[in-house]
Amino acid sequence: MEQDTLTSAPAVRLENVERAARTLDGVIYKTLLQHNLGLSDAYGAQVYLKREDLQVVRSYKIRGAYNKIAGLSPEQVSRDVVCASAGNHAQGVAYACQLLGIRGHIFMPANTPAQKVSKVRLFGKEQVEVVLIGATFDDTYHAAKAFCDERGSSFVHPFDDMAIVEGQATVGLEVLRDAPNAIDFVFMPIGGGGLASGVSSVFRQLSPATKLIGVQPLGAPSMQQALQKGQRQALEHIESFVDGAAVKCPGELTFELCRELLDEVALVPEGQVCEDLLKMYNEEGIVLEPAGTLSVSALHQYADQIRGKTVVCVLSGSNNDITRMEDIKERAMRHQGRKHYFLVTFNQKPGALRRFVNNVLQEGDDIIQFQYIKKNNKEKGPVFIGIEVQRPHDVEGIQQRMAAEGFGYEYLNGKQDFLSLLV
Repeated sequence: MEQDTLTSAPAVRLENVERAARTLDGVIYKTLLQHNLGLSDAYGAQVYLKREDLQVVRSYKIRGAYNKIAGLSPEQVSRDVVCASAGNHAQGVAYACQLLGIRGHIFMPANTPAQKVSKVRLFGKEQVEVVLIGATFDDTYHAAKAFCDERGSSFVHPFDDMAIVEGQATVGLEVLRDAPNAIDFVFMPIGGGGLASGVSSVFRQLSPATKLIGVQPLGAPSMQQALQKGQRQALEHIESFVDGAAVKCPGELTFELCRELLDEVALVPEGQVCEDLLKMYNEEGIVLEPAGTLSVSALHQYADQIRGKTVVCVLSGSNNDITRMEDIKERAMRHQGRKHYFLVTFNQKPGALRRFVNNVLQEGDDIIQFQYIKKNNKEKGPVFIGIEVQRPHDVEGIQQRMAAEGFGYEYLNGKQDFLSLLV
């Protein structure tokens, strides 16, 4: 288990960030800092979106990857570069290798969806080899590091590297150059902490009064926990749904920088992320991945603080697989209190289901899941039932009526691992 005590973070020098911006000139898009009317009206603030979802590889990751690889010596380049990633970092490294004409080896978990693998090959073309290995990301990471050690190749870390941080810091430079007035709050997602470290470093030097808020998913609070405890410590288990920010342990460098620079780290429930992701698509026409939605989802918690203020949300990426949309809708409705799941004990005799429907459910309640297998040798049996309600508080009446009718039950909405097997 990784664990560190506090040390002083090395400073991110502004001249190095400016140099990174020059290195990236003509390679990346200088993405929009776009005023959003809907969010501004909703929160009584001036909300601007930094649109890294529109970046070349549909995420900010190309900034750090290209800056790192472009800075390698000819000798280092001759031994190739290596990375381990199942997502946006892999695409950034692949594209950087293609542009720079450098051979790259992209290690990805064996179960990585074919769509992601094909994207990496598209961006890397003949310059990259994709190596599918490992049942988990940790297995993949260790295989990539072993390959590096054997060949003397350069490992391109997704976040824990100063050149990576300096590349991501160019997001902050662009925000400050495009902002029409002073910025009061910046919200940015955190996985390993590379983006937050870079952007915060720039703001602390050029706009020190800005409040800097990192945002993590509630189920993967590695940086928040590390800052709270004063040391890095790998989490034993994380919820991987917000995959672009699901990191068990922050980097050594990024932890130190975030500790010194961030004002707070907010945690956002995965269901809230899903709700906002759908809302941004339906109301704003903006396609985001779950991690790319984190900064917008944090605004709910800061509604009182940001009223009348100028706010920037970094939309970090838009690499979302369309096959995930049903799961996203499901999680959003559970978060809204519209879908509820129960394991209900039924008497195994005729009329039990009719009594449940007539006496427990009311008009507007809809059974959306029902799974039952009769057991002839038992008087009672468990039934898995999903119910969609019109209003969140309607579930309280359902629970009260189940108890009054003698139906024993277990409420399942908080048991994501169990529900993922059935829903």
